Amino acid sequence: MDQPPISDYAFLSDCRSGALVGRDGSIDWWCPDRFDSSSVFGRLLDPDAGYWRLAPLGPGRVERSYHPDTLVLRTVHHTPQGSVAVTDALAAELGARSHELGMNSPAVLLRMVEGLSGQVRVGLDFAPRPEYGLLTPYLHEQPDGAVLAAAGPVTLTLRGTGLTLRADRERVRHEFEVSAGERVGFDLAYAPVYGGPPHRLDPDTALAETVQAWEAYRESHRYAGEYADPVRRSATVLIGLTHARSGAVAAAPTTSLPEVIGGDRNYDYRYSWLRDFAMTMRALWVAACPTEANRLFAWGARSIGRVGEQPVPVLFGLEGERDLSEHVSTHLRGYAGSRPVRIGNDAWRQRQLDVPGEVISAVWRLHDYLGETFDVELREMVVGLAEQVAATWRLPDRGMWEIRDVERHYLTSKVLCWRALDRAVALAPRLGERADAPRWAAIRDEIRETVLREGWNERIGAYTGAFGSAELDASALFLPVVHFLPATDPRMRSTIEAVERELGTADGLVRRWSTDPAGFVLCSFWLVECLVMAGEQERARRLFEKVLGHANDVGLFAEQVDLRTGAQLGNTPQALSHIGLINAAWRLTDPATA
Repeated sequence: MDQPPISDYAFLSDCRSGALVGRDGSIDWWCPDRFDSSSVFGRLLDPDAGYWRLAPLGPGRVERSYHPDTLVLRTVHHTPQGSVAVTDALAAELGARSHELGMNSPAVLLRMVEGLSGQVRVGLDFAPRPEYGLLTPYLHEQPDGAVLAAAGPVTLTLRGTGLTLRADRERVRHEFEVSAGERVGFDLAYAPVYGGPPHRLDPDTALAETVQAWEAYRESHRYAGEYADPVRRSATVLIGLTHARSGAVAAAPTTSLPEVIGGDRNYDYRYSWLRDFAMTMRALWVAACPTEANRLFAWGARSIGRVGEQPVPVLFGLEGERDLSEHVSTHLRGYAGSRPVRIGNDAWRQRQLDVPGEVISAVWRLHDYLGETFDVELREMVVGLAEQVAATWRLPDRGMWEIRDVERHYLTSKVLCWRALDRAVALAPRLGERADAPRWAAIRDEIRETVLREGWNERIGAYTGAFGSAELDASALFLPVVHFLPATDPRMRSTIEAVERELGTADGLVRRWSTDPAGFVLCSFWLVECLVMAGEQERARRLFEKVLGHANDVGLFAEQVDLRTGAQLGNTPQALSHIGLINAAWRLTDPATA
């Protein structure tokens, strides 16, 4: 089978798990228990790893859109015989509103076929393969016309309104006709084998409730800046990537979608990164409300625990798990043959010196909400992280891009060490007697002098990716964003111009480094912010609008965009891409924003 482009997929979420549905009507990815649990539909990564297709049998034209401010997808299929709409959603708990969204999600996929014109023959093809395709379940026909799929730890119950479904050895196939005005609903309910029974929902009622739950959520979250439509879409994506019970935001709902087709830089992004902490909180603050930012912070603080001598991991599981040991699923062929497929992410083992800076920056962002007197655990965490930076900032690490070869003295890692101590000094009056603001300030100033001296490359006229390197790196655009240097500083302005000239493209994309074959969406939005801060508002606006043009038809961004074909690459939808969009839009709205 030909693999659909990554941009063909739309995202469904119940703030517990995520599913991807293609333009062809096939749900090719769903990990029903949790974003980072095993899949029951995994055709995204292997043709034999399970799917559920529901679409007209013949060829046709497809139009898609989300119901406004929701992750409820409506796909209209226009065929020679007529038109039908298929509405897809992951069900919200009945009655859930606002911040209740996702707290008790029932783990039910809803699909509704509605005839719009003519008479269209629709086909259903249901082939679940739990445990990333390792299991082929037994299919049991039920007296009420449903089919029960059971294997290993999973049960799935598929029902169709008014239909009697029949199973063969490995799948359910069913055809039916829909005329204008007719509706046929389906619900697929997951339950663990040794847990409670699966939920049984009426598709019509549950879809209406799910739309209302999302709309009620967005009604309580207003955005007053420029580019409201893409910002609201991105904010909805971020909420969809949130594990509601903990407040953690997953980097993406997928694993091992490649940075390069056929390449091996394929990683599991179904976890939450502390490195992205302050950026994520800023985006939530702008486009959602302080509640989400506060819950994310509380998750991070609890996940870190007591700070000791060991580095704080750059990422955690969605409920604070630390050991995310990686293994390769050798039975999966990978997206478009891109191997390996990785489950887990060994970046948790890396030394990442920038993590304390992100966390302490987040404390600073929330300090007005945290009270004049921090509690003991918060004081201990900030002091512990500041002391860790003071002791380790001279060490090399793996850097922002989590390179898996050798450790280096990466520019942004040192800058985030500076940021950690700079914010710790500002917070010192709230940190108790262990706060050593004079010593932290002295080390902060030493770090700054070191970065300005060792990070600058006179020959190329720019700050480079690592000390002593002549390699331009778009991560240098982060320096004005964290207020290490103003964008108008002559050396910083020269760096911005060099990155735009050497790593930028005519269609608004920015590569991370010169040999990177794809544009990195977040870096493109960083360049927008830098241009705004340099006083070039209109040029920044034109660039922003070019980058917006790389979203797919329902407004989603993956991590990267292929420079040659324009195809999206990497895990999707990518939280950082949408975070970058929100923060850049707000920078255009309020150039002086912190």
